[in-house]
Parts: sequence; structure tokens; C-alpha cells
Amino acid sequence: MQIIPAIDLFDGRAVRLRKGRYEELTRYYDDPTVAARQWSGLASRLHVVDLEGAREGRPMQPALIARIVAAFGPGVQVGGGVRTLEAAQAYFDLGVERVVLGTVAIEQPELVRAAAAANPHRIVVALDARGGLVATQGWIEQSQVRAVELAQALSELSLAAILYTDIERDGTEAGPNISDTALLAKQCALPVIASGGVGTLDHLRALAACNVISAVVVGRALHEGRFTLEQALKAVQLP
Repeated sequence: MQIIPAIDLFDGRAVRLRKGRYEELTRYYDDPTVAARQWSGLASRLHVVDLEGAREGRPMQPALIARIVAAFGPGVQVGGGVRTLEAAQAYFDLGVERVVLGTVAIEQPELVRAAAAANPHRIVVALDARGGLVATQGWIEQSQVRAVELAQALSELSLAAILYTDIERDGTEAGPNISDTALLAKQCALPVIASGGVGTLDHLRALAACNVISAVVVGRALHEGRFTLEQALKAVQLP
């Protein structure tokens, strides 16, 4: 299982939200490229979210993301407010390897289909859920679409992966929603990336033990020093 460190961007800084709430924001790096440079060469991928973009519905920090790509190197995946093909292409032009689409999976499924066709295996669809139902608009709006059903519908596309986040656990370090993530991975033909709630090395070991989850995004636990990236990578190695 792959470990993907995360950097969430707000007002030019690296931050984390708790349960997707903008009013519960913790700042970590005034210069997010410091974290990107620190993890470069250790992690093969870096997950970056433009929180302002997610809220506004359009990319808000492309210049900063370009600096992060330069600091980390190949393997950066970016999401947050990418709701047009032009926005996705603009990120690819910056050197981003994968673009993450979220809200459009519900509101504009034809755009996801077109993006996947134009960029095979470079589009990740983020399914951010509360109680198994997908949330949209930067986690502000709640749909009535079940994450598992949407993942199954997306399986026919040439996507890179499904990124599944349990919003109620995100940023809490209380533990990931292993059962729902594993169930989704078993019922979906695409690779599934887990996200939300990782706080200990045992959480990572439990995810890896499922043998169906391809990767996990880790944010707050790394920023808070609960463990290092090196320790995380070692924890999920097969015996």
C-alpha cells in the first residue's frame, strides 16, 4: 500500500481542516514548499488540495502549486475547484501528474467522462462522503448519491483511482473508516485510495492488512509529528 502525504492550501499556507470545516483550520507551514521538499524522494506521490479553490469552484492558487511541483518533482496530484477541462489541462501544463475531480462527478458526469478520455489514467475522482453519501461544493453540500454506487458507475472509465474520504473522520486522527473503504474497494474495479482519520501507525497497518486498498493519504498525523513518513512507509511494508 502506498503512502501519499498531503498538503492542503489556504491563503498561501499549508493547513488542515477538521471534518471539512473551514472554521476549524490549523496552520502548519507558511511556505508549503518546505513540506514538499522534505517528502521529495521518499514518497512517490504528493496530494495537494486547493481549499480556496474547492470553496470558490475554480483553481485559486496555481502559482503556489507550480512551486510545490518544482519542490517535490514528479508525482503531484492536485484537486480543489477543478470543474472544467480547461482547469484540468492548466494543471497538467504546470507539471501536475494527476488531477482530482470531486463535485463534477455528481453535477457534470459527462465532464468526468471527457476528462478521463482525454487524459487516461491521470484523473482521480474524489468521493467525499458523510454516512456513505457523497458531499459536494468543497464538502458544503450533501447529495443523496451513495459513494459505492457512484464508484461502480465510474469503473468503466480510464481513471487513475477513486479517492474515498470519510469527512467525519478527516483531520481527527481518530482512525480511518476501514470497513466502508474496504467495501468500496471490493465493489469497485478501480484502485481505491483511503483518506481521512489516520493518526497512528496501527491505523496504516490495519488499512494495509485489508489487501484491497491501493494507497492512503496522510495529512495531519505527519504535520503533527505523530510519526514520520519513513516510519509510515516501513509500517505498511509486507513481511
